[in-house]
Amino acid sequence: MISSHRNQYRIVCSTFIVLLVILVSVGSVSSYYSPVVYEDPYEYHTYQQMTDELQLLADEYPMVMRLESLGTTYEGRDIWVIELSGDQQNTSGQSGVLFMGAHHGNEKPSFEILIYFINHMVTYSQRANTDDDGDGLVNEDIIDGADNDGDGLVDEDPSEDRVRDVLNHTRFYVIPMVNPDGVEVDSRKNRAPNYGPYGLSPEITSYGVDLNRNYGFQWFLYYLFPLSYHLTYYSLDSGFNFRGEHPFSEEETMAVKAFVEVHDIDISISYHSYGEFILFPWTHTSLVTPDEVVFRSIGSNISRINDYYLYLGNEYVIPRFGGTIGTSENWLYGEQGILSYTIELCEHRAPTDPVVVEEVCRTHVGVNLYVAERSNTVDVERALFPTEVCGSFWSRWLCGSFGR
Repeated sequence: MISSHRNQYRIVCSTFIVLLVILVSVGSVSSYYSPVVYEDPYEYHTYQQMTDELQLLADEYPMVMRLESLGTTYEGRDIWVIELSGDQQNTSGQSGVLFMGAHHGNEKPSFEILIYFINHMVTYSQRANTDDDGDGLVNEDIIDGADNDGDGLVDEDPSEDRVRDVLNHTRFYVIPMVNPDGVEVDSRKNRAPNYGPYGLSPEITSYGVDLNRNYGFQWFLYYLFPLSYHLTYYSLDSGFNFRGEHPFSEEETMAVKAFVEVHDIDISISYHSYGEFILFPWTHTSLVTPDEVVFRSIGSNISRINDYYLYLGNEYVIPRFGGTIGTSENWLYGEQGILSYTIELCEHRAPTDPVVVEEVCRTHVGVNLYVAERSNTVDVERALFPTEVCGSFWSRWLCGSFGR
């Protein structure tokens, strides 16, 4: 009997030891696969840090990158534009895309994703095809929001060849900080002094203009429909949405205007934060555009990559609760014929979780590459899929030339 009890005891002890080993092993495996935890919050670039980094990149990658100043702000900062192309000497036969960030200086992800994008493009353009996920294959899971190789991971093996191909067919124009003065003081508006709503005061009354209300398309509608377009609100110079004394009254918007008018651009994205949604013209009326089919097609595919909501407007000719006049996408499309989008990034204006910032930066590399690829076909698409626009009188009156 004693021997039997001893054998049972040994069996119980052995079983316990085996279970303990298994639990320890599982714990070790779990910790091995656990995500990286960052202890410190993400630190966004300052204007000077960005400037230094861009100058170093331009010196290191002159074959694909060129850095130029569009002009200076009220406080004397350069408004940098970066040109990316596989052939810096020859612009013929290339489509053009424009990306802008930091119209509002306190919307930090809007410039951070563009600095990240520039780094990605120049480094990947010079890098050999790489097996990033260690599965023996290369470039099999591009950044497009999908699990292309069916391994349960998404976008884990970006393509170097894709970057080179896009650069050979597309010229990128990137303005990371339209409003560097605002970035430096974490302000939505720029830092120029105001002399009353219409510049008539002999003394400074406030500082700053909302640059994304300062573009000059259909500006007269403020006066014809002051309630619908909240004229009192947008003309309050101390308010955070102050539109400025007149269209293109600010150094920054004048610089963008001068640049766009002499460059061939097919598609534009202006990045903002926050809300995780996508907008396209019009922002001042719910009337559709003659390029509605193409607008929606491109917007839907962007949405598949970043999983953001594509806003399609509502049923009112003049939005009942007020439209927005003076936005970059309205002017870019209405006056220059550029298919233009605004993307509102993130759930918060300036997230500090490094994992969140890294993810949004990486995701929008895919968005930008897709837009570049699509820019090579949009001229044909716009000719093939014109939209029947209802109410020709209202259409022509409210929306001018429709970007033609």
